[in-house]
Amino acid sequence: MIDLTTAYMGLRLRNPLVASASPLSYSVDGVRRLADAGVGAVVLYSLFEEQLREQGVRDAEIIDGPADSFAEALDYFPDVVDEDATPRHYLTLIERAADAVEVPVIASLNGATPEGWTGYARSMQDAGAAAIELNVYYLPGDPAISGRDVEERHLEVLGRVKDAVTVPVAVKLSPYFSSTGELAMRLDDAGADALVLFNRFLQPDIDPEALAVVADIGLSSPRDARLPRTWIALLHGRLRASLAATTGVWDAADIAKYLLAGADVVMSTSALLRHGPEHAHVLLDGLSAWMERHRFHSLDEVRGMLSVPPDTDQAAHERAGYVIALRAANAGSYSLS
Repeated sequence: MIDLTTAYMGLRLRNPLVASASPLSYSVDGVRRLADAGVGAVVLYSLFEEQLREQGVRDAEIIDGPADSFAEALDYFPDVVDEDATPRHYLTLIERAADAVEVPVIASLNGATPEGWTGYARSMQDAGAAAIELNVYYLPGDPAISGRDVEERHLEVLGRVKDAVTVPVAVKLSPYFSSTGELAMRLDDAGADALVLFNRFLQPDIDPEALAVVADIGLSSPRDARLPRTWIALLHGRLRASLAATTGVWDAADIAKYLLAGADVVMSTSALLRHGPEHAHVLLDGLSAWMERHRFHSLDEVRGMLSVPPDTDQAAHERAGYVIALRAANAGSYSLS
């Protein structure tokens, strides 16, 4: 009998596969399809504070602007404007989704102001979110901003939200820090219940024929998983916080790799978007079959088996691995696929 149950930031999940934030969780029906397909938890799409503020300004202009000149304008415009772009819509989604499925529903928040982070976080908790994932999507455009200032922003956001809510709080990090491990330990000390490795920033391209910037978020590939898997293997056993892996999960083997590195849960978006929510069945059946072949009975036997032991010199370990890879390349056995 294969036991896939796992713990993630204090939540008991039926399996380690978590549907990460994506368009699949835009509706209650989408959340229900993911849960019916077998995932252990669902992260709703991210609520961006800027979108709410911009929509609020547009709505105010629609309602108030014409009314200054035309009295009949108040009879022309509807009482409710673009409800989908309001926090009420998101909070209703949390409430209805939490009632509709038996798996934890995790809210995703990207604030822009201290009040936005704390206010929306409290509202998400009150609506029934089992936990909150802080999507700290912060790219400093000012080259004078120091790396330490960026790190302090993450710590400040975490501290404010932790003070405002009682549900578990995860922090979704980018890989672009000068010392990812040190920041991870500082966030762990500050009370992060989980770290999600890693966020994928929007990286716009340029169309030379249209002379325009093209905003496109491509699906991840299994090769993209190497960086987060490396950091999970290095951090496993060194933090109190749970470790969530995300990026490059296409098949059951990708899940197994992350678990062997030390992940508590493995998140997927690209594979579920490409193949549909029902692909979760394929991933979980494949994971169970892999565990059975290797005679594993529970995830506790798998998790962290190939992580870097806490008493290992991490720098020496990384250099040794690099030297081995170079020797393999020189011997002609290095794969370029």
